[in-house]
Amino acid sequence: MKNLRGLLLKRGVMALAMAAGGSAALLFGSTALAAVDIQVWTALNSHNQDEFERLVRDFNRSQSDVKVSVKAHDTEASLEQVLQAGKDLPNLVQLGEMSGLDEVADRPYIMPMHTLLAREKMDNVSWFLASNSFVRNGRGQLQGFPYMAEIPVMYYNLDAFDKAKIEPPVPSRVWLDLQAQLVDLANKGSRRCPLTSDQSVSINLENLAAVNNQIYGLAPGPKVKGKVGFDFDVMYIRHLSMMISWVKSELLVKPGTLPESPQRFAKGECAVMFSNSGHIGEYSDTRGLKYAVTGLPYYPEVTQTPGKPFVTGSALWAVKGHKAEQNQASARFISWLAQPENAARWYQKTGFLPVSREAFNATGNDYYKDKGDWMHLVGAYSSGTSGTAKGNFRNYRQIRAVFNQSLESALDGQQPAMTALRTAATQANRLVAQRGR
Repeated sequence: MKNLRGLLLKRGVMALAMAAGGSAALLFGSTALAAVDIQVWTALNSHNQDEFERLVRDFNRSQSDVKVSVKAHDTEASLEQVLQAGKDLPNLVQLGEMSGLDEVADRPYIMPMHTLLAREKMDNVSWFLASNSFVRNGRGQLQGFPYMAEIPVMYYNLDAFDKAKIEPPVPSRVWLDLQAQLVDLANKGSRRCPLTSDQSVSINLENLAAVNNQIYGLAPGPKVKGKVGFDFDVMYIRHLSMMISWVKSELLVKPGTLPESPQRFAKGECAVMFSNSGHIGEYSDTRGLKYAVTGLPYYPEVTQTPGKPFVTGSALWAVKGHKAEQNQASARFISWLAQPENAARWYQKTGFLPVSREAFNATGNDYYKDKGDWMHLVGAYSSGTSGTAKGNFRNYRQIRAVFNQSLESALDGQQPAMTALRTAATQANRLVAQRGR
């Protein structure tokens, strides 16, 4: 803050000196210095966007040196289109992370977050995901501010489980046992939508590996031994075959795209949903919806103890090309967001993972009492080495699109699981082998 004031004071003195030979009114007018303006571009759902803008208003009211303005975009895809135009870029921008250190960090207009925050004292902030590769480079340095980090979870409607008289009224984390519960749910009140999802690749490929403690492909690297790329074995084939049967028997309403599935769950139409945790705040504020969360299912034949899902979501990235005073203003804003009280509020109001251990520790039991296993699921990421890195695959955005298309084809009944997965792996491995990202 001291450095920012110094820059502002210097700028003000220079302006007054230049005006000394002109109008005396400039010297005797208002002594207040104009705030440094910075802009943030986001692409959040409406609930989380409202909460972010409340925090921005509180920040702007808390001091007079920096003024933050927010430009909301409907989707991350629409935000990307505006970015590609390359005009009037913001100081901070929300961009999604896909695979370890994503290609976002390599974009010429991105400034590493650790560089932006180098002069900002944040002694009371201990990063929550410090041992995770999410938006960090190979040396563990922060590339983006992990403000919208999230994990996939299993949401369930408490009224639907009560109506079906399932005891205990919690979805099983064993896939085959969950299938039996879905049959009961379908027969006792949830016929229209026993289960839905908006995360087909995440649930059926990426986190099928992570939760079952299996390797999700081998990314190229100097220490990697063995054939790089993807090889979907029997576990994947059996799982996708079961998902195809669930779609045919209408236990699974075929995964839709945002925001269809989350909205159906919010309205109480679906008994169970696989989706990312960023809906938790919205659902907690939805009148009439009684819900809780638990972890994704696993196969006990593959692992005795389920592993942690991959961390996904998006981050706030710093953009190059701005004045030094604006960069310091951006750092000041990031530092304010990371303060324990503000970070805890964001975590509790959204369902994104806490950015600091202090925010997690500041969250009391009252917050968790109606949210099922949420505290345990989050706490698993609080310390220790994480096994949640997917690896830094080249062209992973294109690879993920290939996987999504293959899964859609299989779930539509157009091809069997084995064919779909082998085709997906072959196409993905060609992209892995290509140069560039």
